[in-house]
Amino acid sequence: MSCYLNSENHLDPGPIYVRENGQLHMVNLALDGVRSSLQKPRPFRLFPKGFSVELCMNREDDTAQKEKTDHFIFTYTREGNLRYSAKSLFSLVLGFISDNVDHIDSLIGFPEQIAEKLFSAAEARQKFTEPGAGLRALQKFTEAYGSLVLCSLCLRNRYLVISEKLEEIKSFRELTCLDLSCCKLGDEHELLEHLTNEALSSVTQLHLKDNCLSDAGVRKMTAPVRVMKRGLENLTLLDLSCNPEITDAGIGYLFSFRKLNCLDISGTGIKDITAIKHKLQTHIGLVHSKVPLKEFDHSNCKTEGWADQIVLQWERVTSEAVKLQETSEPRAAAQRFCETFPFLWSFLPLSYFSPLKQWEAGSNRSPREVSAGRYPHELF
Repeated sequence: MSCYLNSENHLDPGPIYVRENGQLHMVNLALDGVRSSLQKPRPFRLFPKGFSVELCMNREDDTAQKEKTDHFIFTYTREGNLRYSAKSLFSLVLGFISDNVDHIDSLIGFPEQIAEKLFSAAEARQKFTEPGAGLRALQKFTEAYGSLVLCSLCLRNRYLVISEKLEEIKSFRELTCLDLSCCKLGDEHELLEHLTNEALSSVTQLHLKDNCLSDAGVRKMTAPVRVMKRGLENLTLLDLSCNPEITDAGIGYLFSFRKLNCLDISGTGIKDITAIKHKLQTHIGLVHSKVPLKEFDHSNCKTEGWADQIVLQWERVTSEAVKLQETSEPRAAAQRFCETFPFLWSFLPLSYFSPLKQWEAGSNRSPREVSAGRYPHELF
């Protein structure tokens, strides 16, 4: 900001008032016995005549200009005039840290209320969708705040999100509900092995419906509980339905889940149903239900926590990438064909080009040029 000041040598202090006995009196100044006349008080000026202010925002490059304007909040008055006010220091600092959130060393011990605001600011800037930096930033929050970041995660039928954001998903800690239904993971998937990690020992509800699991996958998932008494030991609900490769032997591995209250094994490859019912009742006290349980209708499982919108961002970015790939592949294939066999265009029959019906013998353009109003290499 630059300014210049042109004023008189002696500034007029303005009229002076004195309160006496509840009455306000204006005092006339006297100098050397001569009373100065202040019959009509002069208006008081905040700045003297000749004072001017000039904003120098436009004198720097675009980056510096953006940083300058980011410090202000611009609004319009009722009269349509533009008004701006400076942002608070807290807002400025919060914005700067959120822009560099992946460089934070640790958030352990940081107040939760401030951390939530910081998380929301970073999310608004889509910092968690950036490759590499997003994962580092997310890990800082999950290791410090656990279930506050995400307590329930629903990835039902979102196998593309799992494929693209596997490391980010593995960074979540202290989940209580996890829905991986219809994701076709299989026995050897890395996420299935991650389920046995100590970070997910808090999971109480696990949905693995239609995931191409077999007895080997169930054995691997239950190994920590059976051998070391850790892992999914707090599991109270388990959905293994629609996995036809799980047989009577695989069901036997589930007896180590002592806290299990609800189990869905419909659509599996069980042969001796009567024997399995008896073993489940004997070992973990489960009784067969003749009607479907509402716990398995997936209406209660949803993504909850600070990061719920981040999961939606992942899904949106992944779906957009898939659509772009689907539209670009046929075009690229056609272009490669034209580049590889350019001579074929000279031998294609006229019936190949449907718009050629509009071509007239007197046209100056060749039949191939007339096709769709484009040249051959522009057809795709």
